[in-house]
Amino acid sequence: MKKVILLRYGEIHLKGHNRGFFERLLFKNIKEKLSKIDCKIGRISGRYLVWGFDQSNENTIIQKLQQVFGLVSVSSAFEISAEQEEVQIALLEYFNKLEMENGLVGKTFKIEVKRADKKFPIKSDEYAAILGETVLKKYPNLKVKLKKPDLTVYVEIRENGKAYIHSDKTFSVGGMPVGSSGKGLLMLSGGIDSPVAGYMMAKRGLSIDAIHFHSFPYTSIQAKEKVISLAEVLTQYIGDVKIYLIPFTRIQELIHANCDDSYMITIMRRIMLRIAEKVCELNGIKTIITGESLGQVASQTIESITVTNSVLKKIPVMRPLIGMDKSEITEISKKINTFDISILPYEDCCTVFLPKNPVIKPTIEKAENEESFLDIDTLVDAAVEAMEIIEIKA
Repeated sequence: MKKVILLRYGEIHLKGHNRGFFERLLFKNIKEKLSKIDCKIGRISGRYLVWGFDQSNENTIIQKLQQVFGLVSVSSAFEISAEQEEVQIALLEYFNKLEMENGLVGKTFKIEVKRADKKFPIKSDEYAAILGETVLKKYPNLKVKLKKPDLTVYVEIRENGKAYIHSDKTFSVGGMPVGSSGKGLLMLSGGIDSPVAGYMMAKRGLSIDAIHFHSFPYTSIQAKEKVISLAEVLTQYIGDVKIYLIPFTRIQELIHANCDDSYMITIMRRIMLRIAEKVCELNGIKTIITGESLGQVASQTIESITVTNSVLKKIPVMRPLIGMDKSEITEISKKINTFDISILPYEDCCTVFLPKNPVIKPTIEKAENEESFLDIDTLVDAAVEAMEIIEIKA
């Protein structure tokens, strides 16, 4: 029996004539994910396979594959010929292996057959019964139980003339292959929400770059390092990330000196979106991603979002967390291992110069009037010209 890891995808099955594009891209992403491990990777109809790996690397490979968007599950399996006699022999070997590892006395089981090759002469239920009988002859202390058995062993008959035997499914992140939906620019603040927003949009196929606004010396070097650490965690799911670091101190000082205090956050976010849009246009990025959740803070009311969004001319904004509450967002941040970094006590520029009473229902007219005291275009151009670019490798 040949040891393999069986990889399954989900949503790609729903694609039509362009399904091959998604399959090839997912295959590329899998190869990149496993590029540092000595193994072979291949495709069969509806599945991917990994083989030729050292046994000591199996768990590491499975853990890495769990982070690949587009895959729904992986299984440690054995590949054999789909010939009936060989499947029966291999199945008994598999149960012998389970007996030695865990013991089988008194356990219940069922055999579940998936017949992807419709030319295979025996129907799935019939074949499962035949294989179950084969097992019972060798292990009479076992009992068949079709609902909630102690052990389910799967036999997949594929179109390549091979069968795959396994008894486990490790779930992956699902979604679409990263890169299948273009590229987005994540406004990465350093808080809990924005890394989760990036993760959620990567799940829908966006590759991600990030933009971060800093206010040195009001914010420390640790705040910058915190954002880099968050990006490093995200690379495990989305691959390489480029961070555009934007100096924002001068802009905040001018807003503080010239604009209505209650409109400070509104004006600040409007300028941030203008800068983000310019970075997108210069780098061929198609959308901006934010971690906004409706009503969470003053800058995330419908009115505030409308006023800030109005400055954008060409680039749309994706807000994947807009209908989620903080506990839902926090749960995801813990799952993807960004939470502990996000709560480190290093402030980003949004917490500097905070007004006591930020406006909750701003208007476009008032915001434009406040901005008339600033040379917006010059400030945006200067910020983009002074930006620092850091590339984070997966």
